[in-house]
Amino acid sequence: MDTDSLRACPRQLSQRIPNMRTRTRVIVHSLLLLVLVVQVSRPVCVDVPSETEAVVGNPMKLTCISCMKREEVNAETRVDWYYIPPDEEPIPIYLFDGKPRDLEGPWRGRLVWNGSKDLQELSISILNVTMNDTGTYKCVVFRQFEFDCYSPSVTNSLIINLVVREEASEDTTALYSEIMMYVLLVFLTCWLLVEMVYCYRKISKSDEQAQDTATNYLAIPSENKENLGVPVTE
Repeated sequence: MDTDSLRACPRQLSQRIPNMRTRTRVIVHSLLLLVLVVQVSRPVCVDVPSETEAVVGNPMKLTCISCMKREEVNAETRVDWYYIPPDEEPIPIYLFDGKPRDLEGPWRGRLVWNGSKDLQELSISILNVTMNDTGTYKCVVFRQFEFDCYSPSVTNSLIINLVVREEASEDTTALYSEIMMYVLLVFLTCWLLVEMVYCYRKISKSDEQAQDTATNYLAIPSENKENLGVPVTE
């Protein structure tokens, strides 16, 4: 290796170190973006209100959600569903106590368990809705938590006022919500793609600048290289 090559090596090495730092920052930035997208897409428990309008002959889901603040805590869960006639005592229509049970009554054979595996959603569905299904329904959730020293319990209830119609009415709110959800997903996807393209171009531009600088330095004659290293004195 000649003297000029030895003199050029330290300069090229000093140029590659900032380039490597820039590339590392870009990679870290991209990983943070990916983590953000993954965190956004993770399923979470959201207390969604139940729909209150049903159509004759169609199935109807009575949504009951009881979110647990700490999912890792073991708890025994019992769910009681009631139908509340006007000025009368509540009538039990469905029970979940370790497994779903269809109780005796006018709804027997038309109720289906629609809860989640983690028992945060405790919904049921009414099959073949009739006009007689109009009324008030109540979901009562009882949880017995299991700790080492004690076993606290909590009870939550939810009231659903169901209205049965012969024909479906237009629900523009659900349509707008669905459209906004898809628009948000498309926006996040496009933003991520733009950031990735920007990072890729930044890396490519840094590589080109480093290569051009190294090429220009090698093109300088040896005498000029020595003059560049000598400080000017007055």
